Amino acid sequence: MAFRHGGIVDAMKSARLLAIFTSFLKLGFTAFGGPVAHLGYFHEEFVRRLRWLDEREYADLVALCQFLPGPASTQVAFAIGLKMGGKPGAFAAWLGFTLPSAVLMIGFALGLAKLGDLRASGWLAGLKLAAVAVVADAIWTMSAKLCPDRERVMIALTSAAVLLVMPDTVWQVLCLLFGGMVGWMLFRTRITRKESAGASGNSPHAGWPYLVVFAVLLAGLPVLKWCSPAGWLGLADGFYRSGSLVFGGGHVLLPLLEKVTVAPGWIDQETFLAGYGAAQALPGPLFTFAGFLGAKMNYGPGGLAGGILGIVAISLPSWLLILGAIPYWNRLRHLDAAQAALMGTNAAVVGLLLAAFYSPIWTTAITGPAHLAFALAGIGLLRFARIPTWLLVLLSAGAGAMLFS
Repeated sequence: MAFRHGGIVDAMKSARLLAIFTSFLKLGFTAFGGPVAHLGYFHEEFVRRLRWLDEREYADLVALCQFLPGPASTQVAFAIGLKMGGKPGAFAAWLGFTLPSAVLMIGFALGLAKLGDLRASGWLAGLKLAAVAVVADAIWTMSAKLCPDRERVMIALTSAAVLLVMPDTVWQVLCLLFGGMVGWMLFRTRITRKESAGASGNSPHAGWPYLVVFAVLLAGLPVLKWCSPAGWLGLADGFYRSGSLVFGGGHVLLPLLEKVTVAPGWIDQETFLAGYGAAQALPGPLFTFAGFLGAKMNYGPGGLAGGILGIVAISLPSWLLILGAIPYWNRLRHLDAAQAALMGTNAAVVGLLLAAFYSPIWTTAITGPAHLAFALAGIGLLRFARIPTWLLVLLSAGAGAMLFS
């Protein structure tokens, strides 16, 4: 009986991991539009459709990943997988979400440049407009749940106004801190005790080894590169440092990667920009641009091995930081004072998404009345006709190819 019970448990775990992987793989193929759009797709899939998280849990994860360095949307994917399936679930989520664009970017480096400039394609314009609809729907739903009173509406609108004028990452962090401070002052008397819905079973100190490894690699890889002529160490150091020091979305990564790849002559400027342009046209995380660079550079292993090394090295800091921070976050967020602060922080997250919805999503997708009409139709289909997101993406790509080519 014990053996049979163990087999059932193992089968359930395998089924859960497969569900995590396939859910994120679908998003890896369909989530166009950059980091903020990805958060909209995640909200639709995991909060509204699958109900793996509630609105507050999701906003809490978004807030945490905005505070940590690294690609915010990929970190949210990793954290959702960690919540649903432990460490195997976290890597299943990361692999599913990253795999499609990673394969395409490495393939592009190895010889798919004949496709030309994908950014001018009509189908891509349609996909950008689908992202407008998805993010607008996510903001609509999240604001109803996370900004139910005047105080939190004002926090969201103030944060959005500040970030529209000063969109730098440091101001994103300051707006989240502002929301938390105001929330703590206004809402700490409103907290009602209830059983923690998302507390982790890890020990209180489960996260510190990952944070130690993160710091050791950040300090140690440059020393190893200096001591050894091995090209793969230099590549790993450059990408690991870039993944460790970037805050916000993948676009912030561009100057960092340019400094560690173009400046030393590992790749020329024209090839660098061609790869970055291709990355803009693909679904999934922009960080897979590292796969293109690793495969194309004249330094390190190059080819497929260099591409895989580039993606793993740039992703490793995010894995370590999430695994290190989540155990403490899961305890902190259930304290009364922290819950009050998070009520304000989550309202600021809505403001952050609202500002990012305007720029870059709206400003790059809506360039005329036809585009606006297209986006409004998408919002109507998603919000009121309740068609699934994947169908909206397919319809938008097809309609875009016919209308905007």
